[in-house]
Amino acid sequence: MTLAVLILALFASIFAGTKWSDASTTPGLALDLEGGTQIILTPVATEGKVTDETITQAINVIRQRVDSSGVTEAEITSQGNNIVVGLPGTPSDETLDLVRKSAQMRFRPVLTVGAPTPVESTETETPAEPETPVTPANPSDLAQITPAIQAEFDALDCTDPANLTGGLGDDPDAPLVTCADDGTAKYILGPVEIEGTEISNASSGMGTTAQGVSTGQWVVNLEFNKAGTEAFEVVTDRLFSLPAPQNAFALVLDGLVISAPSANAVITDGKAEISGSFTRESAALLANQLNFGSLPLTFEVQSEQQISATLGSEQLEKGLIAGAIGLLLVVIYSLFQYRALGLVTVASLGIAAVLTFGVILLLSWTIGYRLSLPGVAGIIVAIGITADSFIVYFERIRDELRDGRTLNSAVEKGWDRARRTILASDAVNFLAAVVLYFLAVGGVRGFAFTLGLTTLIDLIVVFMFTHPVMQLLARTKFFANGHPASGLDPRRLGATTRYAGRGRVARPGTQDASGTSDAAVTDAPVDEPFGSPTREKVGAGASLSGATTGDSGRMTIAERRAAARRAAQDSGSTTDSSTEGDKNEENR
Repeated sequence: MTLAVLILALFASIFAGTKWSDASTTPGLALDLEGGTQIILTPVATEGKVTDETITQAINVIRQRVDSSGVTEAEITSQGNNIVVGLPGTPSDETLDLVRKSAQMRFRPVLTVGAPTPVESTETETPAEPETPVTPANPSDLAQITPAIQAEFDALDCTDPANLTGGLGDDPDAPLVTCADDGTAKYILGPVEIEGTEISNASSGMGTTAQGVSTGQWVVNLEFNKAGTEAFEVVTDRLFSLPAPQNAFALVLDGLVISAPSANAVITDGKAEISGSFTRESAALLANQLNFGSLPLTFEVQSEQQISATLGSEQLEKGLIAGAIGLLLVVIYSLFQYRALGLVTVASLGIAAVLTFGVILLLSWTIGYRLSLPGVAGIIVAIGITADSFIVYFERIRDELRDGRTLNSAVEKGWDRARRTILASDAVNFLAAVVLYFLAVGGVRGFAFTLGLTTLIDLIVVFMFTHPVMQLLARTKFFANGHPASGLDPRRLGATTRYAGRGRVARPGTQDASGTSDAAVTDAPVDEPFGSPTREKVGAGASLSGATTGDSGRMTIAERRAAARRAAQDSGSTTDSSTEGDKNEENR
């Protein structure tokens, strides 16, 4: 029942997502199966030379950017001094910008802010620069706004898309006239005070009050390293005492302002909270830009084009055919080995397939997961892992039946023994998948992800479907009485009687009126010598005549005593009969 509710809720949420969100009834496909967008970047070092180490660092950070944006199965490689980025499907403009833009994140003080449209100057000519310019006292000093800078600011049109591409000159020691990245405002900014390399961590979430109560507003939490903490304390100490807009500092990425929060306090611990009219998406985007916004390189986009699938639908079709063949072989083996019991394996595999498909759809919708060919391979491998769990359980049940237990008892005893084995086996598989996922890159991570996912689903199916179904089947006559086609016939399994103590043996497969007894128990037989070749192996409902307690040819001490006691009783009965006959003869 719980599993049915879980599956119903899973697909109900996906169906609702197709109506009111962007969910789909088909999983997203990775670059190797669907194609996508390829961007070739040429790195340019801002300091020193472009080295293999800086390119490797750039690839790692770009991959973090892409993964954090929700795109999976992206291919990011180096070709000589170029970096080739392949994004599956149709990536969003935000994701493409994360790849295209250079990673120079800088913090500048705000000197002035204005509307994005240009301002018509009332002067007929640009005023001349003063002969003795005033030296600014600090980066927030308005004396930095020279007539030339003011004229540039007035003429800037941030509604023009050409002014929102970024990548313009950004001298860290000079003021900067620029636009907000969304074109809603334009700024004059002071010199750079903190580099983005001083950021140690940035994350998004719901804001809280000092008492820990949620404010219901999305915020971005920012942390600096030691050097950044010291510099940020100096900056906030100065900005806190200034009027607006000079009390704000701008976060500048690739020459454009992505945010300009104001300083409401002096921050001495290097931990800041950026609040405003954030949504979940905009807060997450800003956190990603801050987290992965610093690289020792800038990029020139050499080309950007759509590419077709490198493997395509033909390879996917072959992979699915391979999986179908493997599944068919498992079904045939299960039916041949376990007869009707094999249908439980088939049903369990079907439930596992439904759950896997539903979870992949959910992940494609919520986190942008995309299924690659290695991911399909991981699902195919999971067929064997899942079937192995059922086989372990069924064989434990059959072992208990061989020992003379009834099916009800065998199901529970077998589950107690099989459960530990299944948990240990799946734990090893899951651990291997986790290690492989974190140590590998590219398509191998797709294989590891689906392998780990299907391992967890295997546990859910075994615990919430296979075991409960076996408990129900143990109450049916077909399985409980050991029908030859059930796969649980004690006689076919070679069941024998077993010693139950106090000179008694247990017959396999016989249940009492309640259907819950372990086995029928009777005195050990002595009609034939122990180990006699004429003894029979007792099945469900069979007679105990000639049955023994084992195949070793030896009797236990208790069995010998029971046999002696039975022989004495039989001898006494014979003597009594003879005496009675003699008395009758004398009376005649």
